[in-house]
Amino acid sequence: MTYITKPRLHHPSLTKNKVGYTRRDYEGKVSTLCAGCGHDSVSAAIIQACWELDIEPHRVAKLSGIGCSSKTPDYFLGASHGFNTVHGRMPSVLTGANLANRDLLYLGVSGDGDSASIGLGQFAHAMRRNVNMVYIVENNGVYGLTKGQFSATADKGSKSKKGVVNQDSPVDLVGLAMQLGASFVARSFSGDKEQLVPLIKAAIGHGGAAFLDVISPCVTFNNHAGSTRSYDWVRQHNEAVSRIDFICGRAEITASYAPGEVVDVEQHDGSVLRLRKLHADYDPTDRVAAMASMQAHAARGELITGLLYLEAEAGDLHAAQHTSRRPLNSLGRAELCPGAAVLERINAGFR
Repeated sequence: MTYITKPRLHHPSLTKNKVGYTRRDYEGKVSTLCAGCGHDSVSAAIIQACWELDIEPHRVAKLSGIGCSSKTPDYFLGASHGFNTVHGRMPSVLTGANLANRDLLYLGVSGDGDSASIGLGQFAHAMRRNVNMVYIVENNGVYGLTKGQFSATADKGSKSKKGVVNQDSPVDLVGLAMQLGASFVARSFSGDKEQLVPLIKAAIGHGGAAFLDVISPCVTFNNHAGSTRSYDWVRQHNEAVSRIDFICGRAEITASYAPGEVVDVEQHDGSVLRLRKLHADYDPTDRVAAMASMQAHAARGELITGLLYLEAEAGDLHAAQHTSRRPLNSLGRAELCPGAAVLERINAGFR
């Protein structure tokens, strides 16, 4: 329970990263989610990714909306900044925070109900504006807090726990993110830590809107025969188009691979995204081809995972708006109110 405080004392033999933190330092409160919930696996992957990247917890701002998924920021990075918004409004609050303080690393956690229903418009504008953030949707196809109704991402023809068949076409957040201009789009499975952790690390290292759709089964309401978001169904239909390793540009690369097995994509911040191609004809830098491949696999009943699209040289909202290099929350009165003469020169520029 969240009222149970984890002990602050750590075993002295725990391994520390380069900034002096153990993995325990990236944990949060005790989870109140159902035992076996995929969301807890996503939280564990975020903890692992941040620890391996040597990120200082106080440099992270985590934001969420409403739903089971939006409770999870309480369970990781307990020493970071946090804001729990109203239903579906996480992207706009995050955008405002990002514009005010560009020095923080922004992590938005949402769910299929929070982002694909009431927050769909908010999701769309965060993607098209290329806000520098990691946007994680923990996608289980149901409304877990309100007893398992179909969400907007539930596949047509899938069955509820009570046997009701969904007649509505699903909202494909991955396809929407690609259409709207997100510069990093990936999908993973909460039960595949080897794929999920490097994808989160790569998303954190990307400068721009990085969207990660994580199929995260609801063990209480959507883990039965007939569900297309159950553990068994995802494992049987998972078609990985790529496996990646994320290597920080400061670290020495000592791995050796046969020709044609690995593609290195250098990010604009100097970090390196190492893509292990499982399908020789899959090109993650071609947006149109990636969307076509995703639709083709979906028509065959396959759920493709991995890095689906990457625009390595993407700019973000700050570059588009030419904002101050200094965070707005650090500017003083002299910079924010430079006087009537400066205002007159600005107005004259529009005449």
